Amino acid sequence: MDMALLAGPKHARKTREAQRPSARTAWQGSSLALSAVPTNRLIHLIEQGLPFKMFTALSDKIRIPMAELASTLKIPPRTLARRRVAGRLAPDESERLMRVANIFEKALQLFEGQTDAAVTWLKSPKKALSNHSPLRYACFEAGAREVENLIGRLEHGIFS
Repeated sequence: MDMALLAGPKHARKTREAQRPSARTAWQGSSLALSAVPTNRLIHLIEQGLPFKMFTALSDKIRIPMAELASTLKIPPRTLARRRVAGRLAPDESERLMRVANIFEKALQLFEGQTDAAVTWLKSPKKALSNHSPLRYACFEAGAREVENLIGRLEHGIFS
């Protein structure tokens, strides 16, 4: 019998949480090289525009070229060049970047920390998403919610 269960439900929960893979404990924005920050601070960062280095951090993390990620986020090449020089994204671009980063983190959790599997899944068209890739769908708020719902169904074993 599991010793954590004998110690009581509180201890058992802590023990199970400690045994989970690190991808399960990712916090919002962790793929953008953000340390754990409270939501109000995160909103403030987005309002100010996220630093450009967070865009490059996500590009590196999900192994997608910056031009492809910019296209996914609906940032034209010239605008991307200006943002690189300025060192900061606009608030709306920052919000889209955060949205895609959160979807990536959820996909990473679904695939238990296997980055290659998560990226492949994100780039592949899904019937449940009208044959669009989750990455493309996640650029828009409504699409991101649908991708999150799909990930939730898959986590619970519901074939979609």
